[in-house]
Amino acid sequence: MKSAFAIAIATLLLVSCVSVKPPTSYSRGAGWYTVKPSDTLYSIAWRYGLDYKQLASWNKLSVNTPIHPGQRLRLIKPSSQTVAGTKPSSSTRSSTKPKARVSTRPKNAQSSGRNPSKWIWPTKGKPLNTFLASDLDRRGIDIAGKLGQPVRAVADGRVVYSGNGLAGYGNLIIIEHSDTYLSAYAYCQQRLVQEGSTVKAGKVVAKMGSRNNIAKLHFEIRRNGKPVDPMKYLP
Repeated sequence: MKSAFAIAIATLLLVSCVSVKPPTSYSRGAGWYTVKPSDTLYSIAWRYGLDYKQLASWNKLSVNTPIHPGQRLRLIKPSSQTVAGTKPSSSTRSSTKPKARVSTRPKNAQSSGRNPSKWIWPTKGKPLNTFLASDLDRRGIDIAGKLGQPVRAVADGRVVYSGNGLAGYGNLIIIEHSDTYLSAYAYCQQRLVQEGSTVKAGKVVAKMGSRNNIAKLHFEIRRNGKPVDPMKYLP
């Protein structure tokens, strides 16, 4: 009896020491996603590794169209028959439903469409890992540093997401640099910019936070919605 009790206690202690990691990938399931209050078109596309322009097109939206909590968005390319024969659902029409954070592109804050000619490092520190697109934890690089140190925009752009609604990213900022490139800054201790803000390269957008008691920044670059190795872009 005592032996069985000791084994049970040891098992509980072992389980409590194991850190919970975010999922290694997000499944598109049946191909639909229901919008939550903290979502934007950009954050949904980021979560599923999609190009936000493609996501908008599949749902007969423009990138300026507000999305609403409860609205269902298609995550896979519709067949030509579906596109031709399907009217926008009531959830995609203008309504009085409460709005999610609007994933709009303000007319006075449009991206130039030009890709950055030069990138800078988002913060000071040493990379802790190598890039691996198939692993959610390694779709970018982790940069070691000190808690609270400045995190900077790597190129000119516009903030298209500032929140903590994506599992595994903590406080997250996403910046659109062109129609092709986005960058992301995760595990932030504090976010210093709001959605819709325009930023210049070197602008402090956040303070470095931590994960698993290690002060670091998780940094990603996406090209047409797909993760690419930041080390091939940073000087």
